[in-house]
Amino acid sequence: MKKFIISMMLLTSASVFSQVSVGTPVQENNKWTFGGGIGVGFGSNSYFSLQASPRVGYRITDDLEGGVAGSVTWQTSNYHSSTMFGVGPFANYYIARTFFLSANFQHYFINYKDKYYDYKDSREENALYLGGGYMQRIGNNSFLQLGLMYNVLWKERSSVFSSGLVPNIGFVVGL
Repeated sequence: MKKFIISMMLLTSASVFSQVSVGTPVQENNKWTFGGGIGVGFGSNSYFSLQASPRVGYRITDDLEGGVAGSVTWQTSNYHSSTMFGVGPFANYYIARTFFLSANFQHYFINYKDKYYDYKDSREENALYLGGGYMQRIGNNSFLQLGLMYNVLWKERSSVFSSGLVPNIGFVVGL
């Protein structure tokens, strides 16, 4: 399980996603934002992971954004396979378009299969990620976000995740 969680953290931190359209004029009156991340991971015992985490937001003020984020992760190895879907609201507060504070609630639906013991399990888990990070402008209204979040609902003995700490890299368009 530790390899699963460490791989998830590495996968999340190596995420890349962009929706920048070359030649499209910037519309300052549009308050919608889009972004997220995608990732792929490899490891021992034929481990492979594929992840996508799209998000859509709305600028409530110039510095406050709220919206919905999703997450889909598929993993497989010689010993197990799993699929995880997550969805929930988020809020970001931007400080001088250089730093951000973030809150993100996710409700996960998890299906796990142990190939060695022929065991299947389905469960649900909630996560409330709080944190922040740094932003770097990469276009007219596009930013790269580097952050660190902590799941305050994480419990060491009962969570499917091995740690509550989650580094992340993503993109947002429309700020």
